[in-house]
Amino acid sequence: MKISHLALAAAGALALGACATNRDEVLAPAPPLGPGAIAGTVAADRNGDGVIDGYYTSDGMYHPISGPPCPPPPPPMPSRSGERG
Repeated sequence: MKISHLALAAAGALALGACATNRDEVLAPAPPLGPGAIAGTVAADRNGDGVIDGYYTSDGMYHPISGPPCPPPPPPMPSRSGERG
């Protein structure tokens, strides 16, 4: 009984040993930054609407993004009246 436990442990160690590597991992370069991104910062979405509101710097300070206001929406189309409207 003890020999089977020992054989099972040896087989497991051999199987896991095949996954181990001793070489240094090569890191891929960082992806390019998107528009408005600042290198070394973390984007922040404080109100949860899916739009980045600001960013955090490495010292933990929050900096809001202050851009120009969005243009107003276009006026509504006039309603068509009549039989084919």
